[in-house]
Amino acid sequence: MRFLSKFVDSNDREIRRLQPLVDEVNELEAEIAALSDDEIRERFQLIREEIHEAAVPGEPADDELTHPDLERRRELAKTRHKREQAELQAALDEVLPDVFAMAREAMKRTLNMRHFDVQLMGGMVLHQGKISEMKTGEGKTFVPTLAAALNSLTGRGVHVVTPNDYLARRDPQWMGPVFHFLGISLGMITHDESFVFEPGYPTSDERLINLRPVSRKEAYAADVTYGTNNEFGFDYLRDNMVTDLADRVQRERSFAIVDEVDNILIDEARTPLIISGQAEESGDLYYTFARLVPKLQGRPEGAEEGGDYFVDLKDKAVSPTEEGIDKIEKLLGVENLYDADPRLARHFEQALRAHALYRIDRDYIVKDGEIVIVDEFTGRQMPGRRWSEGLHQAVEAKEGVKVQRESVTMATITFQNYFRLYDKLAGMTGTAMTEAEEFHKIYELEVVAIPTHRDMIREDEADLVFRNEMGKFNALIDEVAEMNEAGRPVLVGTVSVEKSEILSTMLKRRGIKHETLNAKFHEKESGIVAQAGRTAAITIATNMAGRGTDILLGGNPAGLASEILHKRGLNPAEVDKATYDAALAEAKAVTDEDHERVVGVGGLHIIGTERHDSRRIDNQLRGRAGRQGDPGSSRFYLSLEDDLMKRFASDRVAGLMERMGLEDDVAIESRLVSKTIESAQSRVEGFNFDMRKRVVEFDDVINRQRETIYSERDKVLRNEDLTETVRTFLDEDVRALVADHLSAETADDWGMEALAAALKAMGLEGEGTTEDELWDIGSRDDILEHLLELADGRLEARAAQIGEADWSLVERHVLLRTIDSLWVEHLTEIDDMRRGIGLRGYAQQDPLNEFRREAFELYGELRELIRHQVATTIFRVTVTRTPPPEQAALEQNLAAGAQALLAAAGAGRGGTTTSSGSSATSADGGRPAGPRPVGPVVAGGLPRDPMASARVESSGNGRSVPAGQAKPGFTPTGGRIGRNDSCWCGSGQKYKKCHGR
Repeated sequence: MRFLSKFVDSNDREIRRLQPLVDEVNELEAEIAALSDDEIRERFQLIREEIHEAAVPGEPADDELTHPDLERRRELAKTRHKREQAELQAALDEVLPDVFAMAREAMKRTLNMRHFDVQLMGGMVLHQGKISEMKTGEGKTFVPTLAAALNSLTGRGVHVVTPNDYLARRDPQWMGPVFHFLGISLGMITHDESFVFEPGYPTSDERLINLRPVSRKEAYAADVTYGTNNEFGFDYLRDNMVTDLADRVQRERSFAIVDEVDNILIDEARTPLIISGQAEESGDLYYTFARLVPKLQGRPEGAEEGGDYFVDLKDKAVSPTEEGIDKIEKLLGVENLYDADPRLARHFEQALRAHALYRIDRDYIVKDGEIVIVDEFTGRQMPGRRWSEGLHQAVEAKEGVKVQRESVTMATITFQNYFRLYDKLAGMTGTAMTEAEEFHKIYELEVVAIPTHRDMIREDEADLVFRNEMGKFNALIDEVAEMNEAGRPVLVGTVSVEKSEILSTMLKRRGIKHETLNAKFHEKESGIVAQAGRTAAITIATNMAGRGTDILLGGNPAGLASEILHKRGLNPAEVDKATYDAALAEAKAVTDEDHERVVGVGGLHIIGTERHDSRRIDNQLRGRAGRQGDPGSSRFYLSLEDDLMKRFASDRVAGLMERMGLEDDVAIESRLVSKTIESAQSRVEGFNFDMRKRVVEFDDVINRQRETIYSERDKVLRNEDLTETVRTFLDEDVRALVADHLSAETADDWGMEALAAALKAMGLEGEGTTEDELWDIGSRDDILEHLLELADGRLEARAAQIGEADWSLVERHVLLRTIDSLWVEHLTEIDDMRRGIGLRGYAQQDPLNEFRREAFELYGELRELIRHQVATTIFRVTVTRTPPPEQAALEQNLAAGAQALLAAAGAGRGGTTTSSGSSATSADGGRPAGPRPVGPVVAGGLPRDPMASARVESSGNGRSVPAGQAKPGFTPTGGRIGRNDSCWCGSGQKYKKCHGR
C-alpha cells in the first residue's frame, strides 16, 4: 500500500507537470485551424526533415571499435546509443506542441472528432515512454495517433501493438485518415495478412476497406505499423533465422505503444513465443493414458488422505498418491513407473493434468476436430496456440481427437524480453494501477493515471454471497429479469464458456431474449458488444470478451448503419458516401433516442458471476459501465462453490452464514466479505507476480546468450568476407586438438595416434598428418606450427578450388547452418536442465544460481562446438554445378547438404525427447518459418538445417534434437550418440571431449 500511496502522490505531480504542455497545444489550435490542408502537410514535412537530421546516429569512437575487451566495447556502444536517444527525445519534446496540434486538427478534418485535453495528456505520457491508464470509454484508440505521429518523424518506425487481429485491423482503418492527412504511411500486420492504408483502394470485403495487400516487409517499412504482440514477436524470431538479409521484414525496434498493456505484458508474460519443428510420433501412449487415468479416483474435497490423486486448487496442480501410482502401474503392467520407459512418467503426469485440471468449454473447446485453447483472461479462442510439455497432446487424447506430433524448439523468446528490446516502450490500458509495482520492477515503466474527461458516477454495489452456485444463479436471473423489465441493458460476465451456456439456458427458460458471447461465437464479438447498450439488451460475455469495443448507451450508430444497409441488400464497403451517410444519419437518430431512454433508467448494469484471481480483471468488467460520465452500476454474485472462494475464503464466510442461519437462496451482503475476497485476490496477485518475476530471471540468462548468438549470426549475414572468421575457428580448433592430445609432459605419453585420427576426421588427412610424419616433426610447438600452416594452406587451396564467389557463399552457409543447428540443440539442453533445476532447492542450493552456472557452462560448450563444427565442415563441403543462373544453382545445391550432419566427423550433440512446462504461442503469418532451404552437399556435409522444416506453431516444449545422421553403430539402437556418452572410438573419453569436440 505504501507503494500505491507514493504512486498516487507522484501521479498528481505528473498531471500538474503535463498541464502547461496541454495549454501550449490548445494555444496553437486556432493558428493550425487557420491553415489549409496543404499548409499543414508542408509544416509537418518541415518538422520531419528537422527531426530526421537529429535521428542520424553518430560515428562510434575508436575505443568502441578497437578496445580488446568485448564487454567494454558493448558497454561503450550502449552508452553512446543511450546518449543519442536522450538527444532525440529532447528534439521531439521541442516540436511536441506543434505536432500534437496538427494531429488534433487532422482528426477534426478527417473524422470530425477532436482530441480532448485528457487525450493529449495520454499521448504525452506515451511519448515519454510510460503507461497511460485511461478508463474505459475515454477514447484510448485516439491517443496513439498523437505519440505515433510525433515519433514517426524519426523515420525509424513506430509499432502499435494490439492483443488481437480484430483490433490490429480495426484501429488502423479507423485512424488511417488521420495519419494519411499528415503524410504518414501506415502499415498493418495480422496472423496471415499484411496491408498498408490506402484510401479508396477497391475491395468488396467490408473488413478490408482502404487496405491494400502488401508484403510483410512493406508493411513494416511504413512510418507506423499496427499488429498483434504475437506477430511482432514471431517476426523477430523469424528474422533471426533467415539466410539472406533480403528476407528480413522488421526494421529496428525503436518505439512501441502497447494497447491493453496489462493483458500483453502481465497476463501473457509467462507465455513464451516458440517456433518449432516436428519431433517423434508418440500418439499411442497419449491414447493409452487417456483411457487409464479416468479409472483413478480423486481425493474427496476437504479430505487430507485417500484417493488416487489430489488437486491443489491454490496452486492449480494435481499430484498422484502412492495408491494412484500403484494402480497405474498395475494397469500398465510395469513394476515401477519411473524405472521403466522414461516416457511413461511424463505421459502419466500430463494425462492426469488433462483429466483433473483442464475442462472443456472452460479451458478449451473442440472445433473442427482440434483442441482450441480459450484465453482465461479474455474468453477468446487462441487458434494456433498449444500447451507445452505434451499437455496439449494429452488433452487431444482425452477428447478423442487426432493427437498431433510433439515438436522441437527452433527459436523462442518471452514477451518480457522481446518488448525490452525496444529503445522506448509505452502502453495504454484502463487498469494498470494495481500492477504499477510489477511494471516498474520488470519493465522500468511508470504508470500515470489520466483523469477522466467527465466525472465517474457509476455505482459499484457490494458483493452478494450465496451458499451454492445454483442459489447464486437463480438470484442473478431474477435481477436480470427485473432490469430487463425496466428497460436497462445488462452485461453478465462469466468465467467460462460452460457457465455462460448454463445462464443462457436459464434465461431461455424464462423467455428473456439475450445474446451470448463466448469462445464458440467469437465471430460476432464486436457487433454484439457494440450494441450491448441498447434498451433492454441482455448480453452474456465470457470474461472480458469484447475488450477494445466501447459499449455505447443506446447502441453504436456505425454498427446499426451497417445493419440497415445489409437489410436493404447493400454492401457497406461498396456503397457511395451519400448512401452510407444517409444510413448513418438514420441510425444515429435511433441510437440518440435510445440513449436518452437508457440514461433515464440508470444506464448499463454489470453483473459479475465470480471474482477473478486478479482485481484488475474484475475492474475491467466493472469499467464497461459508466463511460464518459454515463450512469451505470455493477455487482458481483458469488457462491462458496466459486474457485476463488474455495481456495481462500469459504471457511470464514461459511461460518458467518451458518451463524446467521441463512438458506441456500438467501445472500449475505457485507463489505467485510468483499474486503476478505479482495485480500485473497491480493495474495494471488502477489503469488503470480513472484512467478512472473521468476520467469524473467530465468529467461534473462538465456536472453543474454540469445542476443550474442543473434548478433554474431547478424555479422555473418552482413559480412561479405568471412574467410578471416573461418580461419580463426580453424586456428583455434587445431590448437585445441594439439592441447588435448599432446598435453603430457613427456612425448611417450602423447596421444599422437588419436591426434592423427582427429585430424583425419576433421578433413586434414593426407601428407603431413600421419602419425609417423607427426612424430618426425619433433617438439609440440613445432607440430602446432606445422599444423597451423598446413590448415591455412589447405583452406586457401579449398577456396581456390571452389572459386572466390562460390567460396564466400559456402562460408556463409557453413557458419549459419552450424550456428542454427547447435543453437537448437542448446535450447533443448537448457530446457531439459531448467525443468529439473527446481529440485536443487531440496539440497539447499539456489535453483536460479545453479541454473546460471550450468547455463554458462553449456554456453561455453556451445561456443566450442560451433568452432569445431565449422572447422570440420569447411573441408568437406563440395559444390555440384547445375545449369545457370549459377547463384541460384549454388544455393539449391547447398540446400541438399543441409540434410547431413558431419557424418564423417561424427561431430555435434545428441538429444532425447524430453519436455518442459509452459504454454506457447505460434503463428506463421504467411511467412516461411525459417530461411529458404539453402544448403547441402554432395560429399561431406553441412549440419542439417533445423529451420528448413521448422513450423511456426504453438508447440509444447516437447524436445527432440534435429541433429543429423549418426554414424551406424554409434549406439545399440543405431541412433545418435549423446554428448555425455562414451565416444564410439573406444578412447574411454566422453563423446563431447573426443570426436564430439
